[in-house]
Amino acid sequence: MKALPREQIIELDKAHVWHPYTAMDEYVAETNPLVIARASGSRLFDADGRAYFDGNSSWWCAALGHNHPRLVRALAAQAERLSHVALAGITHEPVAMLAKQLVKLAPPGLPHVFFSDNGSTSVEVALKMSLQYWVQNGRPERTRFVAFDGAFHGETLGVTALQGVEVFRRPFASVVMECLRVPPASDGYERAFSVLESILQKDADTIAAVVLEPMVQGAAGMRMYDAEFLRRARALTTKHDVFLVLDEVFAGYGRTGPMWASEHAGIAPDLMCTAKGFTGGMMPMAATLATRRIFEGFFGGSERSFFYGHTFTGNPLGAALALEVLKVYEEECVLERAAAKARRIRDAFAEFSSIPGVTTTRSLGMIGALELGGRQGYLERSGLSVYHEALRRGAYLRPLGNVVYIAPPLNIADSDLDELLTIVAESVRAVTTSS
Repeated sequence: MKALPREQIIELDKAHVWHPYTAMDEYVAETNPLVIARASGSRLFDADGRAYFDGNSSWWCAALGHNHPRLVRALAAQAERLSHVALAGITHEPVAMLAKQLVKLAPPGLPHVFFSDNGSTSVEVALKMSLQYWVQNGRPERTRFVAFDGAFHGETLGVTALQGVEVFRRPFASVVMECLRVPPASDGYERAFSVLESILQKDADTIAAVVLEPMVQGAAGMRMYDAEFLRRARALTTKHDVFLVLDEVFAGYGRTGPMWASEHAGIAPDLMCTAKGFTGGMMPMAATLATRRIFEGFFGGSERSFFYGHTFTGNPLGAALALEVLKVYEEECVLERAAAKARRIRDAFAEFSSIPGVTTTRSLGMIGALELGGRQGYLERSGLSVYHEALRRGAYLRPLGNVVYIAPPLNIADSDLDELLTIVAESVRAVTTSS
């Protein structure tokens, strides 16, 4: 099939496609969008053949880059055998093997896996598991949750209750569950822990779970915090018998260094959510891992079943891909090789702090972030100027308001990473020196 001309694609797009997180009136009137035709490794290629480094791994999910040949082969091979079958009361080999491998790699004490479609639903599963568990195990008053200020855990309506990015939560505030707030641990874990401790001492009997992004709050602006907060939060939730849910959707699969961000603190949650890098960015799929206690809390007949499920829960294509991703991580030593790349990012962003107009920089694993001076917040537009400068130089970034960051594929070539870092520096300097 012959590809449509770029102009025709844009015409059709603006006539019919409603884009996420996009002011559509401005988009239709003013935007000349990138039209991506293909992707390979760390690069995206537009309809004119120009290449761009994918600086955020396409919303953080292409952890092994684009079109990794082993993943492409695994997807094609599974499609020839079995593309889809429901998981309600039946099973198949890819999902059984995937569950086994996930449990093997997970923090200890999480032997049961519930599959869903994406990061939002993996956290939604954790919320519903928590609520239903307490309802049918003698504590129905436990209906509230605790999360960080600035928290982001997804888009489904239940998860929206956890939203700490107010602009995302505000339109739905009248219909979501109650959530108590803890100050970001990135502003000082002692203060954050003190507030958490006070909440649980006072209200533990009404709280279903504490939900945290371990080590880094992504959408809040790559806020990074000390592992000591996680250790103390785990001890506190255990003391009060409140579930701890760790949202490893962004932070997991080596993004912060180890396979799971919780490893920085040496802890295991009651429920752990994973997505993003789960299938290497090739299929929508996610998982929520649970303790034996929670799993067995649903025993006792059909009326105590977990009443949740999606059409494509545990689908064979996604399971086969996710299984191959784990094999690639092991056989290509992805985490080990990423360690040196993480040091490159750390050193580069430390140097970026000397650029006029940059107020602070930080890094953790394969994440590097800097903040521009002036107003802060998700809707602040200063990062867009850097975005446009980077596009001109051949890199696709997606700033978070005034926060410019990179989260490239973990296996990005060293030469590509160095070029990407150079583009970031040049783009920031171009913006800050001209303003």
